[in-house]
Amino acid sequence: MAALLNEALAEALSQEIGRVTGQSFQIATQQSVSGGCINQAIQVADSSRRFFVKLNRADQLAMFEAERDGLKEMYDSRSIRVPQPLCCGVAGGSAYIVMEWLDLGSRQSGDAWRRMGEQLAAMHQCTSDRGFGWHRDNTIGATPQKNKWCDRWVDFWRDRRLGPQFSMAHAKGAHFPQRDELMNAIPRLLKGHTPTASLLHGDLWSGNAFVTTAGEPVILDPATYYGDPETDLAMTELFGRLPEAFYQAYNAASPIDSGYPQRKVLYNLYHILNHFNLFGGSYASQANSMMRQILS
Repeated sequence: MAALLNEALAEALSQEIGRVTGQSFQIATQQSVSGGCINQAIQVADSSRRFFVKLNRADQLAMFEAERDGLKEMYDSRSIRVPQPLCCGVAGGSAYIVMEWLDLGSRQSGDAWRRMGEQLAAMHQCTSDRGFGWHRDNTIGATPQKNKWCDRWVDFWRDRRLGPQFSMAHAKGAHFPQRDELMNAIPRLLKGHTPTASLLHGDLWSGNAFVTTAGEPVILDPATYYGDPETDLAMTELFGRLPEAFYQAYNAASPIDSGYPQRKVLYNLYHILNHFNLFGGSYASQANSMMRQILS
């Protein structure tokens, strides 16, 4: 067995997976797999079952606890497939989260993307009576994401989303000449737009949307909260659109408002600012370009 997990962590994971599944489990094989640039990802297996494990430093447990809660909330909505979270904790000097293993397949099935559009629209029908936000903070990538409840969407987007990202970016040396103008314009830009506080994936770019080998649509790696469904749609267009069947099916199930094309740039600004805070580089200039577009 390749030494991806130290002995203490491998034993702790075996015991905990056995406990939560009610079936004895002992790790026999380990295989490093793709899991993004933030965490180490490993497939662990015995003779008959496989699970997906993500690891990070022990002080990152809260990130995995929030991911577990987000996956569970989406899983319990019975709307769209997500990996079922099993457990998370600290062992062998590492924080971990364990979830079911899903075999991801071809991204070419038009029928699967149609069903993904329908199922995402169904998930967006799960709403909160507490307003916009979530019961806990979480992360977007490795960036802290504040989710304290707000009654008004305009306040949430300004104060919980764009404001913290701008502050972090300024601390990293970025310069945004139109930052104050944009922040002051948000009430005008969102005037008359009163979305329902819907259950969101929160980080739904094309790299987090897949189809399993069985042809089932699945979404991964959430940054869950309750907000405007258009923010999920907007991010699906940020780094390459999903297949057109997805948008057609979503619109048929939940008609997309005519003002969405204007708002999506404002919503995707959040993710571009976050990419600057994570990776630096040209994302600051892209954010400035988006602000000029929004305010023009």
